[in-house]
Amino acid sequence: MKLKNVVSVAAFGFAGGCFRYLLSMAFDTRGVLIANLLGCFLLAFLTYYVIERDLLAGWLNAGLGTGLIGAFTTFSSFTTTTIKLGQHSLLGAGVSLLLSMVGGLVMAGLGMLLARRLGRTVEQHA
Repeated sequence: MKLKNVVSVAAFGFAGGCFRYLLSMAFDTRGVLIANLLGCFLLAFLTYYVIERDLLAGWLNAGLGTGLIGAFTTFSSFTTTTIKLGQHSLLGAGVSLLLSMVGGLVMAGLGMLLARRLGRTVEQHA
């Protein structure tokens, strides 16, 4: 493993964790849902537009995907939020779980579709 990959993942991971924290502070339990849905979209877009087209250096892709988006969308925050909601309302926890799973798939699909469509547009104008 190259040092620049490690440094990139660590630096971007710090930023991703800070962004998730800010969303959680602004929107409470909904902030984690927002972060996860946005992260699903961004990771799909990054993968299908930036990485597939080889637009950035590998260390930067690792930092953005694994570091920034990985820390932004942590599974531990999702789990903790679901348990917290479940202590107050099983229905609320179930709705949050369903929104996260289905919404995450939808957002990842939208990210992929936008990336592919944008890629075709760029190729047509080149």
